Amino acid sequence: MTAPALAPSDLQDMIFFVEVARALNFTRASRASGIPIATLSRRVAAMEKRVGVRLLQRTTRRLALTEPGKRYLDRCERILQDAAAAHEVLKEAAERLSGHLRLSMPVEFGMSLVAPIIDEFSRLYPDITFEADLTPRPANFVDENIDLSIRLGEVGDSSLIVRRLGTAARLFYASPSYLAKYGEPAHPKDLARHECILQSYMAEPGVWRVVSGKRSIDVNVHGRFSTNNISMTLKFAEQGHGIAALSPPHVRPSFDCGSVRQILADWSLPPMPVHAVMTSRLVPARVRVFLGFLANRLTVI
Repeated sequence: MTAPALAPSDLQDMIFFVEVARALNFTRASRASGIPIATLSRRVAAMEKRVGVRLLQRTTRRLALTEPGKRYLDRCERILQDAAAAHEVLKEAAERLSGHLRLSMPVEFGMSLVAPIIDEFSRLYPDITFEADLTPRPANFVDENIDLSIRLGEVGDSSLIVRRLGTAARLFYASPSYLAKYGEPAHPKDLARHECILQSYMAEPGVWRVVSGKRSIDVNVHGRFSTNNISMTLKFAEQGHGIAALSPPHVRPSFDCGSVRQILADWSLPPMPVHAVMTSRLVPARVRVFLGFLANRLTVI
């Protein structure tokens, strides 16, 4: 059976519903949208009657979204974002790249690698403004108005659009004081008898898959120190608490000044994929151009 086509009034009612659902108050929604309270109330009620599902729970003091209302709001937000992006695509040829670009990314990755790229890009496109949300957690695209999220590792949410930008190498480092006390491992298997700084965000923190070309060895590792933060992992390594697996850009200042040394030079952990994550393929020009710029510079880290 073919689904019935939406009428223009259905799309307009969707906009009215989103305004009310965001504010959870007809008065605030009216002020934000410029649409009379009576119109908002009447059209949302008509929509509920038409679809046969209550979207808002009304009391004398407040509004609340029902479960169907929450799911419908999520879908509507995405549809309206796509519609706004579609209109922007039509204007691209006649307009300079401009607007606000809101990005989400891990803290250390953003500071050491993405910040210089943003700086370079901003000089080429002075009419684009930037806002960076540095956080280890996945982006909340709707609530936080995120345009683009940059994530390390695999992305499990199949509802998102994911583009692989490159990979981040993970080499082995230890401080001179640690190596003087415990010796330097000559082979990956030696890691099993060393103190290793565990990274709790890994699927199996206690098992390191160590690779060299096509060779691969799984090593059971242990250590007194565990963290989910790259900077803290490096700090523990500098303090002599064990061997750490880190990406070279994060380690470079410490390596250059001699605080840590690279060991097992022919081996590494498998490179970690770097992904760009979005809610739709139809994105504003500023997002698309920045994404291409980013991809050209993050092929191999």
